[in-house]
Formats: sequence, structure tokens, C-alpha cells
Amino acid sequence: MDVGVRPPSRFKASGPRRRHLAAHGLVAAWVVLALPAASVQQTLPAGRWLAVHLFLVGAATTAVVVWSEHFAVAMLHARLPDRRWSTTRLAAVNLGAVGVLTGMWADRPVLLGAGCALLIAAITAHLVVLVRLGRGALGGRLAPIADYYRAAAAALIVGAVLGWLLATGKGGPQHYAGLKLAHVHATLLGWIGLPVLGTLFMLWPTVLGVRMAERTTVLARRVLLLTGGGLLIAVAGLAAGWRPGAVAGVAGYAAGVALAAHLLARTVRRRPAISAAAAWTLAAALGWMLAGVVADLVLLAVRPFDALRDIGALLPVLLGGLVAQVLIGALTYLLPVVLATGPKERAALRAVLERAWLPRLVLLNLGVALLALPLPAPAGTVGAVSAGAGAAAFLALVVRVLLRSGRGLLRDAGEEAAPAARRPALWGTVAGAVVIVLAVLVANSGGGTGGGTTNAAGTAGPGAGTTRTVAVTLAGMRIRPARIEVAAGTALRLKVTNTDTQRHDLKIEDGPATPMLGRNDTRVLDLGPVTADREAWCTLPGHRAAGMTMDIVVKDGTADGGGHTGHTTTATTDEDGGLDLSADFSTGFTARDAALAPVPGGTLHKVRLRAVQRTVEVAPGVRQRMWTFGGTAPGPTLHGRVGDVFEVTLVNDDTAMGHGIDFHAGSLAPDRPMRTLQPGERLVYRFRAERAGAWLYHCSTAPMLQHLGNGMYGAVVIDPPGLAKADHTYVLVSSQLYLGTPGSTAQVAKLRRNTPDAWVFNGVAGQYAQRPLKVRAGERARFWVVAAGPSDGIAFHIVGTVFDTVYKEGAYLLQPDEAGGAQVLDLAAAQGGFVETTFPEAGHYAFVDHDMRHAEAGAHGTVEVTD
Repeated sequence: MDVGVRPPSRFKASGPRRRHLAAHGLVAAWVVLALPAASVQQTLPAGRWLAVHLFLVGAATTAVVVWSEHFAVAMLHARLPDRRWSTTRLAAVNLGAVGVLTGMWADRPVLLGAGCALLIAAITAHLVVLVRLGRGALGGRLAPIADYYRAAAAALIVGAVLGWLLATGKGGPQHYAGLKLAHVHATLLGWIGLPVLGTLFMLWPTVLGVRMAERTTVLARRVLLLTGGGLLIAVAGLAAGWRPGAVAGVAGYAAGVALAAHLLARTVRRRPAISAAAAWTLAAALGWMLAGVVADLVLLAVRPFDALRDIGALLPVLLGGLVAQVLIGALTYLLPVVLATGPKERAALRAVLERAWLPRLVLLNLGVALLALPLPAPAGTVGAVSAGAGAAAFLALVVRVLLRSGRGLLRDAGEEAAPAARRPALWGTVAGAVVIVLAVLVANSGGGTGGGTTNAAGTAGPGAGTTRTVAVTLAGMRIRPARIEVAAGTALRLKVTNTDTQRHDLKIEDGPATPMLGRNDTRVLDLGPVTADREAWCTLPGHRAAGMTMDIVVKDGTADGGGHTGHTTTATTDEDGGLDLSADFSTGFTARDAALAPVPGGTLHKVRLRAVQRTVEVAPGVRQRMWTFGGTAPGPTLHGRVGDVFEVTLVNDDTAMGHGIDFHAGSLAPDRPMRTLQPGERLVYRFRAERAGAWLYHCSTAPMLQHLGNGMYGAVVIDPPGLAKADHTYVLVSSQLYLGTPGSTAQVAKLRRNTPDAWVFNGVAGQYAQRPLKVRAGERARFWVVAAGPSDGIAFHIVGTVFDTVYKEGAYLLQPDEAGGAQVLDLAAAQGGFVETTFPEAGHYAFVDHDMRHAEAGAHGTVEVTD
């Protein structure tokens, strides 16, 4: 039986040996550059992202490209590819990595795109070489292992495309979570994980010095089918936001890793390994790989994608536990084989790399465990120091081996060859020195935390001498508010809170920045007097492009139209400062159900309403404090028939002010039932519905303009006698939306000027455009409409239909047996009625307030008609 495929024991001074020496120098250089970025990740914006990508895109990618080609040649018994071609591809990989990292860090989309294109082209060329190596090669028992490297190259190409979509924001913020998870899985489990598994089938028994298991070839194919196929399904499922596919794919991948671990465990024998340090390190890496994949499977199965944008605890497992230890274990065994000129030198080099290997192994794995487990922050700090010390100690030994081997190469090459040999021999050392300098520059560059700054232009302006504090939230790839208007000279303070599951920061143009904020972390930025427009953004790569930006705009007037400070309403705005109705609603948002519930049984309907303040989403990404009946604006719709009695118990749970209620559907003296209830009080409001119609109810406490304008209204629907049944019955309450602190000077001024921020149906601007009402072609639909105002009415119209029934203010204006038709249900403030229509064919029918100012500012929706 074969013992395994061993790399050639001797490389000549010219050719593969020098190329591998230079490649190892590159790997060491990338890792050296990654270490400072990792050490400052808590304070340097995007430091964590930079460290991870320096390690993976730089070090790991270089190593995989070099060794996958080398092992493919060995296992296929193929001829070496042209040296110049291999060097060109390796150079393209590193240049592409530099372009990607620099383009992202410096926010240069052109450079980023060029780097991605070069990296994808280089890996595609690498894949072509791996495929062509198998043509005409002699092959062998381990020839199928080359398929792991080919599959890995394909995975990196997919991962690079996904990374480009994320970095440029072209994937859209609504798909960010799924695309990021797909990118992470394609690169970590595909580009890194698959070569690791494939190489271990050969390297593991070689390091142990034992014979290969009989069924290795058969099981290797089976493992690749499980891991490669599972990864394909998982990446597709994650990118599409399809949880079952993602879970099934990762489960298949985990099964493949478990099968490989079982096979490799069976090859262990009671005899000294050729390199105990390499064997134990590789075993630890495989153990962490299995643990990481299983943990990933559990998280995908039980947590939503949005909560997994930042895979958090899995990063140290996959990067430190798997990637770092695979590199350490493989290099511990392979570097002496590749660099040595004979057995004696090989043993000497191996002895250097194995110095204090057990303490280093313990330090690294202890650090990974402390970082991965949900322990208090000090444990994470100890873990980072421990893992870093273990990895740094090995890097120091690698540098020593490379320098020692380089000197030996110069001696072997002779005097004439020395100048040519010296360049590749010393390349790794020079690159390491250069990147250390770059690392120091990056670690000390701007863009980190800082205090407030003032404008050189001075503080003169309408806002001079005033201070304004604005609450800013970071969540869902959005900064809210997306636009802040201040008077020139206003001293602006931002209270920044990250409510997202992933980390964010906020950087002010030419000003201060927060550190990276975890979930629910808050920092205050003091900008000082503001006299010029500024932009702010999240510095994490791809987040700014995906829409995490905010504009600070200087206006000539006062800060909020009335000197009010402490405004905490958030808003997503378009370029003109209006609401951005094309933005996404927050994760978990549910549109109000517009369907009218059936009339409850009996003729007495008991209802309990609580007056309470609630913060609700009133437009895509916009949360506003509202005064409500029952926690929603509008309040619940009451439904009954003529003659029914409604017994409404009103409880004032608002601790700040008094509220009352007025039902337009009832006839009774208003003195007592419509009185104002102080906080904690209650009353029973009883009325009989003597007349049919669509009626308004609202708060009866003065000033009613404010109470109505802040959400205290609702609808009562009393069916006309003999009302025919419709296939669908909907209720749409139209109203005006006024953003701002309820009752503030600025908001009251807008109410009095009748300049709302939006016009809405059922309390939320544009909700039915993104969450359409659904009917089938040929079905009859009835739309009850109530105009709540407080100041504007509505001209209700459905594009593509003609109303054959119009009922307004208690009377039919049009019925189906008549020849005429209607296009609009026109209602003044506080009026109501309904229209009916039958949708002729499948399609999307927009419904609007035909006052187009209102329609374009939120009073629109869609009826989605299917066959």
C-alpha cells in the first residue's frame, strides 16, 4: 500500500524551490500585516474586517494557490506547469488582493472593481490549470483529491462575485444579510475548507508516517459529494434567503466533515509521528472545523438571517482554530521538505519549527476557545492575547527558517548564481519589512475615534449659541435619521446607538467618529458649531455603498422650526428631504391587515380601548412616537349592523396627558361620555348605531388638531341593511402624517400650516405598495374608506378599474344595475363610504388618493390580482 504522496525531498536552486521560498515570504508578509489590524480592531474602524481579509484574501489565498497546484501535480503525476505562468498567476492573485483591500479601505470603487476582476481572473486561470493538469496525466490513487482544489477555486470565484456585490451595495440592503452569509460560506467553507479536507487525506498519514486506509479514495469522493454539493445548496439558499436550503446544505457539509474525521481518526497508530507538532496541530484544526460547522448549522436552523450578518463567535473558530492551525501544521511539516537540500538540513529546519510546539499549541487553542465561548469581555481579551502569542511565536520561527534557508540557497548556488538567487531568497524578508511599515501607518491613521471638531469658518449664524442633540440609530443597513437639518452655527451633538445585531460605527466627514459599536452600545459625538453641510457614514466595507449614510444640512432658519431640541424621531429621506418611500421597512415590520373582520355575533359589542403612547413604524424605516387608541394608529375598526349597541370602555393609560373619545356613529349628549379622562381614569361609552355608514371616531380632548394629528382616530363600519356579500372587504382610513416630537412647537406649526410629511392609508405611508392587497381575477372587492384628516379629505381611485357601486355618507350614489360608473370616491375630512369593483384580469392595480401630491407622498398602494 502507499504510505502517501510525499512532496519531493529536494528542490534545485532554480525553479520550484525558489518560487516556493518567495511564496512563503508572501504568506508571512500578509500574516504580519494582519496582526496589527487585528490588535486594534476595537478602535480602528473596520479593523476587524481588515484583519480577516488580510489573513484570508492575502495569506490563505496565496498559500492555497501555491500548495494546491503543487499537490495536484504530485497526486496526478502530472508535469509541472510553466514556471512563468505560475508566477504570473501568483502575482495577479496578490495584486488583486491589494486592489480589493485598498479599494475598500480608501472607498475607491474603481480600484475595488479592478481588484475583484483581477482576483477572479487569476483564480479562473488557476482553475483552468488544475483542470488541464488532469488531461494526459498518469494519475494515481489520490488523483480524485485534485477535484477538491478545483471545487475550491470555483467557490472562491463565486465568493469574490458575492463580495463585490456586498462591497458596492449592488446587491441591495434588503439582500445584504443573505449575500453576506453566502459570501462567508463560499470563501471559508469552500475556498479554505475544501482544500483542507482534500489535502488531509494525503498529508495526515504522511505526517503520521503510517499507511493510508484502504477506502481512502472511495471515501474521498463521497466526502467531496457531501461537502461540495452541500456547500452549493447552502450558498444558493443563503443568497436567496431560503432557510431550509441553507440548513440542508450546511447539514450535508457537516456530514462530509464528520465522515472525513472518522476516516482520518482510524489511521492513527501507536507509533511516533514523523512530526508530532504537525500531527497535533492538524488534528486540532480538523476538530475546530467540525465544531464550527456544527455550530453554524445550529445557528442557521434557529436564528433569522438578519441576526447572523455578523457570525461573531464562529470567526475565531474558523479563522484561528481552522485556518491558522492548518497553515501552521502544514508548514511545520512541508517547509523543511521543500526548503532543505538533504535529510540533515531537513531535520535541522524541522527542529527549529517544532521548538516549544506544545505550549504554542495550548496557547493558540486556549485563545480560540476563550474567544468563541460566550464569556465576559476580559476572557475575550485574554483569548486574543493567548491566540496571538501562539501564532506570533510560530511566525518568528518561520522567518528564522526562511532566512536560514535563503543563506543556504546562496551558498549552494555559487558565486555566479548568487545575484539571481538572492532576489527570491530575500523577497519574503523585504516584503515583511514593507508591510510592517504599512501596518504601523494604518494603525495610526485617521478614521478612528475622536472628539468633536469645529468649523474653521466660525460659528456665526442663526443657530449660534444654541445646542441641539439628535438621537441617531444604526440598524438594518440604515442610519436614521438619514437627514438632519440645523441652523448655521448650531452646536450639534449626536447620540449614536447601534440597535443592530452586527457591529457598526459612525464617521462624520472632517469630524469625529465612534468606535465600533456592538448591539445596544451608545456613544455621543460632539460636532461643535456646524456651519457647512457634512456627510456621515458607517465605515465598515460595503456598508456605505449599501446605504448607511446620513446628511447633515445647514439651513438658514431655526433648527426645527420652533427652537425645539431633543428631537428623537427617525426618518429615511430622499434627495429632496422627503420620506424615501422606496426604502425597506424594518425587519419584522407587518403591514396593517386591511381586511374588515366579520360582524361579531349578537347585537351587543363590548370593546375595551386604552389610550396609550407607542413608537411605531409610520413609513419605510421611520419610527414615530404616536398617541393611540389600543396601541395602533388608526385604532381598531369596529364593525356592526344597524341597531347594534356598542359598549366601549375607555381607559387612559397615558401617564402624560388626558384623553377622551367621540364616536360619530352615535347620537347622544357629549357632556359626560366625551369628557377628558385624566391619566388612570376610565369611562364606559355606550351608543346605539341607528344609521348605516362609515364613521370616524377620534379623541375629543382639545386641542383636537394635535390629538388627531398624532394618531388618535379610527373607523366604525355599520353595514347597510341587505348588503350583499363581497369576495373581499377592505377598510382604508386615510390621514395625514406629521413627523416630529408630538406636541412640540415645530410639529404644531406644521399642523397649523397643514404641511404634513406624508399622507397615508391605515397609518403607514406606502405600506400596501410593498405589501399589496391580494385578490383573484373576477372576484368582487369592496373598499370602505374613511377620511380621518385632520385637515384633508381624499379622492379615492383604483387605476385600471371602474366602480359600479358607490356608497357615500349613508346613501348609494351608484348601484350595479345602473348604466353609469364611477372613478373616484370623494370624501371630505371626517366623511366615509365604500366603493365596489370586479378586477377583470391578473395584474397590479394601484390605488391612490387622486390628489397627486398626496399619492406621491405616501397615499398609494397596490392590489395584486392573480388568476
